Amino acid sequence: MLVRLSVFILWLIHFLPFRVIVAMGNGLGILLYPLANERRRVGEINLKLCFPDMGDAARETLLREHFKMFCRGLLERTILWWASGEYISSLIRVEGIEHFEAIKDKPAILLTPHFVGMDAGGQWIAQHTDTVCMYANQKNPFMTELLLKKRARFRNQHLYSRQQGLRPILKGMRKGMPFIYPPDQDQGIKDGAFITFFGVPAATMTSVPRIAQMAGAKVVPSITRMLPGGEGYVLTFYPAWENYPSGDDIKDARRMNEFLEQRILEMPEQYFWLHKRFKTRPEGEKRFY
Repeated sequence: MLVRLSVFILWLIHFLPFRVIVAMGNGLGILLYPLANERRRVGEINLKLCFPDMGDAARETLLREHFKMFCRGLLERTILWWASGEYISSLIRVEGIEHFEAIKDKPAILLTPHFVGMDAGGQWIAQHTDTVCMYANQKNPFMTELLLKKRARFRNQHLYSRQQGLRPILKGMRKGMPFIYPPDQDQGIKDGAFITFFGVPAATMTSVPRIAQMAGAKVVPSITRMLPGGEGYVLTFYPAWENYPSGDDIKDARRMNEFLEQRILEMPEQYFWLHKRFKTRPEGEKRFY
């Protein structure tokens, strides 16, 4: 009942002017920062590992800003779930659209790291092409159903659970549907390896080059930046990576992490620092969390 009530409140919020929703998100972030002890601690550890030369006060300021951005993303998702496609598009400025057009109707991986505005970019993409992507089941079945429904609002989106494996993903890619893939979280090293991320060994998925090889796909990074106030978002498509895959999965995974580091340095407050990115450790190494 509580979950359904929360969703109803979110539905009501989407009727508010966008600037008001932005302000509410910022306010919620300010309120949540001192209350979310566990997640704040995760963020503190991540920032200290990734930015060891940054002063404590600067890291605290950065994390406070991240909480505001994170909560903005939560409340602005109401627009993505219930507003019209035209309204959503009016909030998004697209850069590098020629790189998106170049892979339409061809096998492709749209690399979408976990920046807080990623869902806005995902909804723009969904309005312009059919896609395939994976999802993780939520603890609450109602939320799983809701998220699937909202992610598939536009056109003909194909969503598969991780338990279904890669076969349906590859089948869709070979039909010309890009695979929206965020491979930058800690999923262990069963399908990955320890690759440095800001100088710290991090469990990194090496599946991107393998999938690209199997599907004959181009890899096009896609990053969404949240703008201040009520200015909306900027969705940037980058040129398809050349000489990728290289035949060396470790080298290719390192290239992915280095690209991600560069984008994070451009807007560090917008990367998802509340995830236990360094949870999996090399054998014998002390846990961070």
